[in-house]
Amino acid sequence: MKIMRKLYDWVLHWAETPYGAIALFMLAFAESSFFPIPPDALLIALVLGARTKAFRLAANCTIGSVAGAIAGYAIGHFLWWTPANEFTSLAMFFFNHIPSFTQEVFYRVQHLYEQYDFWIVFTAGFTPIPYKVITITSGAFDISMSMFLVASVVSRGARFFLVSLLIWRFGPQIKTFIDRYFNMLAIAFTVLLIGGFVAIKYLF
Repeated sequence: MKIMRKLYDWVLHWAETPYGAIALFMLAFAESSFFPIPPDALLIALVLGARTKAFRLAANCTIGSVAGAIAGYAIGHFLWWTPANEFTSLAMFFFNHIPSFTQEVFYRVQHLYEQYDFWIVFTAGFTPIPYKVITITSGAFDISMSMFLVASVVSRGARFFLVSLLIWRFGPQIKTFIDRYFNMLAIAFTVLLIGGFVAIKYLF
């Protein structure tokens, strides 16, 4: 928990530097295509440090996340299959190293696309379900790019603007709450993150 506390303090200080928005954009981008940690914690820390920038930061996070989603889509579309329609070495790397991103889950997501289409992308974009699993499979299965973009913009925007709105509206109270109960919140955040990967395994 001491490490998490130091990380929280380090992340929070970026709100007072010229590099906070850049760091947020890069994390949001990476999380949508390959990185396992979502950008919400950094977004919260930055908004707590500069509430007047709440919605600008939410927009920045949304743009970075959607850009990363497009990158994930491109990975699936261009780098996932060999000319013989087999998995590439990059695809096997994801299957072997990304939690719950298995071949079985990969094909289950294909079935869900056939049933729910837009709502699969939207649900993953708004909830703790690992978004990269959806962005990559969308490209691999050649899901409609226009539908994918609309679902990504709506879900990611709703999620990040909702977080920023809550911090903007209740900032001082929430900051006091976070400072007082940081250890429990860190545990809760970790449970949600792991829960997202578990949901991929058992729901898909």
